[in-house]
Amino acid sequence: MSRTPAAHPASATQAPQGSDPTYVELLERLARAAAGYYRDLTAAAAVQGLTMTQAKMLIQLRQPTPMRALAGLLSCDASNITGLVDRLEAHGLVSRQLDPADRRVKNVVATEEGREAVRRIRADMRATSAAFARLDDEGRRSLYELLGRLHPDETA
Repeated sequence: MSRTPAAHPASATQAPQGSDPTYVELLERLARAAAGYYRDLTAAAAVQGLTMTQAKMLIQLRQPTPMRALAGLLSCDASNITGLVDRLEAHGLVSRQLDPADRRVKNVVATEEGREAVRRIRADMRATSAAFARLDDEGRRSLYELLGRLHPDETA
């Protein structure tokens, strides 16, 4: 059963004219943006026969990544990664490779089919694409910079 969320007063969702948004208002705005992104990702992943978590893993695989590092990136227990990788591997979307620097480590690598699945998922994320299209070039640059400041890339 679907519930319609209760209406929120303007002060809960938008800072009054001329005032700075509060911490809570920023959190709520970020949460709404993230929820919209994940709804869109879930729907696009389903078209490819994948769960949102499987899609998130594929999207993370821009380079060979150790399974333990994937657990950190996906904020889940390392024991869950084995099952995710098994399912993606069964679909031909990833492969496991020994790390040339440390043969005890197994890297997960997206196959060409996996990279193509990511391209199709991103192309099918219409709501997210429409949201970005509402921004002009300066707005996209500003958003990119602000998001980078919120959660800097640890690998950079």
